Amino acid sequence: MKLKETLNLGQTAFPMRAGLPTKEPEWQKAWEEAKLYQRRQALNAGKPAFHLHDGPPYANGNIHVGHALNKISKDIIVRSKSMSGFSAPYVPGWDTHGLPIEQVLSKQGVKRKELDLATYLEMCRDYALSQVDKQRDDFKRLGVSADWDNPYVTLTPDFEAAQIRVFGAMADKGYIYRGAKPVYWSWSSESALAEAEIEYHDIDSTSLYYANKVKDGKGVLDTDTYIVVWTTTPFTITASRGLTVGPDMDYVVVQPAASSKKYLLAEALVDKLADKFGWDSFAIIQQHKGAELEYIVTEHPWDAQVDELVILGDHVTTESGTGVVHTAPSFGEDDYNVGVKYGLEVYVTVDERGLMNELAGPDFEGQFYDKVVPTVVEKLGDLLLAKEVINHSYPFDWRTKKPIIWRAVPQWFASVSKFRQDILDNIEKTTFNPSWGKTRLYNMIRDRGDWVISRQRAWGVPLPIFYAEDGTPILSKEVTDHVADLFEKEGSIIWWKRDAKDLLPAGFSHPGSPNGEFTKETDIMDVWFDSGSSWNGVMNARDNLAYPADLYLEGSDQYRGWFNSSLITSVAVNGHAPYKSILSQGFVLDGKGEKMSKSKGNIISPNDVAKQYGAEILRLWVTSVDTSNDVRVSMDILGQVSETYRKIRNTLRFLLANTSDFNPATDTVAFDDLRSVDQYMTVAFNALVATIRAAYDSYDFMTIYKSVVNFITVELSAFYLDFAKDVVYIEAEHSTARRQMQTVFYDILVKLTQLLTPILPHTAEEIWSYLEHETADFVQLTDLPEAVEYDNSAAILAAWTDFMDFRTRAQKALEEARNEKIIGKSLEAHLTAQVTASEKAALEAFNCDLAQLLIVSQLTLVEAAESNFSVERAAGDVCQRCRRIDETTKERAYGVTICDHCAAIIEAEFPEAVAEGFEG
Repeated sequence: MKLKETLNLGQTAFPMRAGLPTKEPEWQKAWEEAKLYQRRQALNAGKPAFHLHDGPPYANGNIHVGHALNKISKDIIVRSKSMSGFSAPYVPGWDTHGLPIEQVLSKQGVKRKELDLATYLEMCRDYALSQVDKQRDDFKRLGVSADWDNPYVTLTPDFEAAQIRVFGAMADKGYIYRGAKPVYWSWSSESALAEAEIEYHDIDSTSLYYANKVKDGKGVLDTDTYIVVWTTTPFTITASRGLTVGPDMDYVVVQPAASSKKYLLAEALVDKLADKFGWDSFAIIQQHKGAELEYIVTEHPWDAQVDELVILGDHVTTESGTGVVHTAPSFGEDDYNVGVKYGLEVYVTVDERGLMNELAGPDFEGQFYDKVVPTVVEKLGDLLLAKEVINHSYPFDWRTKKPIIWRAVPQWFASVSKFRQDILDNIEKTTFNPSWGKTRLYNMIRDRGDWVISRQRAWGVPLPIFYAEDGTPILSKEVTDHVADLFEKEGSIIWWKRDAKDLLPAGFSHPGSPNGEFTKETDIMDVWFDSGSSWNGVMNARDNLAYPADLYLEGSDQYRGWFNSSLITSVAVNGHAPYKSILSQGFVLDGKGEKMSKSKGNIISPNDVAKQYGAEILRLWVTSVDTSNDVRVSMDILGQVSETYRKIRNTLRFLLANTSDFNPATDTVAFDDLRSVDQYMTVAFNALVATIRAAYDSYDFMTIYKSVVNFITVELSAFYLDFAKDVVYIEAEHSTARRQMQTVFYDILVKLTQLLTPILPHTAEEIWSYLEHETADFVQLTDLPEAVEYDNSAAILAAWTDFMDFRTRAQKALEEARNEKIIGKSLEAHLTAQVTASEKAALEAFNCDLAQLLIVSQLTLVEAAESNFSVERAAGDVCQRCRRIDETTKERAYGVTICDHCAAIIEAEFPEAVAEGFEG
């Protein structure tokens, strides 16, 4: 027998190398075959409920790392809730209608206008479902546990019917109406857009300063006076029907020295504009408040037959321009609102493709709206006072990346103004994480206009609106309920397959249709109405879910998207929010903090990460970043996270290896019978348990990451496990000291595995498969451990905090001794510690081998007035078995040179080897 064989060297088949890319799919297959999700739901049946409603990603293409951040976060939350005594089903969903899918088919050569509409819509549907399958596989590869066989998809008949019922309920309350107010119009998509479909970019625009001649001054201004106007959208002058001034602003009429004309403009801007217009000198002739100018009539710059009325508006400022805003009610929200008040004509001079139409006049017709500046300049003639290029922020279509215009076209709207205060009141009742989300959503709702819900596209849920022969819209509850029932049976495609009269209830009549003829709306609903009604199509529709949901979790862009639309529809129909709390996350950027894009080549695919590192690394990364802000990710960053994972894995492997001969049923040592240091580690670990449980409850993943890494690095690796080998390897197999330490090892191993399961389910299951004494066949079917509080926990922590300070000072002395070549390894040291009487008493009260804890061969405590440490080489020889220097070390009759302590163990545990002698 060899001396090494007398050591209790940890043994485990648990591999050091994780092999995650290969093993993870195997675990996922095993979970699916074992119906693990369903078993967890059955296990939690009847327990308090927690419902997270999945915001649906758009079904187009493989998932990106932003999707991964979102879905992993949701999975961690749902798993932790499931393991914390809650019934927490998770139904994933997909958003499937909308322009992007039409664009994909177009790129594939599908010509929509050459196909029967029903055939085209079936092609859209098939493509969308293929993308659902693709993304489902991607999400499952991340280890996300969900009801994957029963997701919600916004194109299914049941969901479409639920959406129509939301629309019908809003219509029944008078919240749906038709109007021709300006909306965000995308000429590149030929459709109206919602606010959530807009993004802003800086552009250069030509701004013009020009003058309108006074036609009827109402006794305030002479007819030889010109009102100076400024615009950054020259094409809108074709539809200008008014000039808006600020009622409380001061205006002056000035006479330039070299001109026979008089000009009115804001007093605060006179000096600035005089330089711009080349007025070397001027005289101020009159002064007026804006309110005095109301109802003055001016001539359109190039059409004397068109009057432009001077009106009052609070949106006018002196921050830029002239203090006078030309007003085209068809091309701006402020213009429209103030124009309606004064009865101005809504005159639309741009068509759906962005081309000037016949109403703009023959000089403009057919020109693209953004190319008409030369024509406008020519038409203005000597009324043009200045021209310049300015750079400013401008709205773009987020899909086509082309600028939009505000354009008045007949659209269907959902009112927000009619119940805005109810929405704001419900925001106050909602919990937000981070807290600033409340202010953000509140301000968006407070300031937003009514919601344009119609779209001039094909792939979407039809607006269930009919028109009588006289043009009267029909939105009665009887009709929308009937359409919803039809959609539930046949799907919304029936809208396009049947004539209007065949979609109406049997025997339906309307006074506006004396001949019984009806037509149907051809616009579809805004896709935000699809996802925005998911509270009804999912949470309110499924028996295992509840409405309102406990939590909505999405990116911070959803304050203007899904959080917003869901809130509006839910409050409109039921008077309350669809969620109790909102958790928002930032965007995922590359390692340099830049936005990811194909053109930059900085996109990271979750599938690529899974192939190189494994999904566990991506999951661990999610917990390592502050998701309330924008987060960075790169392969280098993931490589660093991989190192952290390796540290976690190897620490748990060490615990696993050194408890392989430990049976918790028979070998566990009671807390009161543990050594002081073992009690300390137990208390410290339970503090970690409490921290992690609280962090899971508050969705604070980064605290979990930092706390676990700190505990493993500082408490375990740098301290407890650092001297553990001197116990678990050296002491007799069944010795009390060894069982005491193994008790702590096993407790930490089992509970830390459970605590990490929501984050690292693959690794946790792999570890669990080696824990033969645990009865649950999957760790995911266990519960998270509760923190144990002992009567003397606080005293133990306080005492050991003092010891750690003592240890730090001792380690510094040992390091200095190494630098001075007094010792090499710390086990070569005899450390003498001069300490105060109280510190000496406290150290001796630990009743531990302090030299062992400090990893020195000998320790002497000396009472002194001041603390001091000295180091010398330990007396004696090195024991071949425990590697300590000991004065009792000597060569034994059985052929080994060991200390008395090791000799006592060998002679008691291995008498035959002692009798026969040891090899080599």
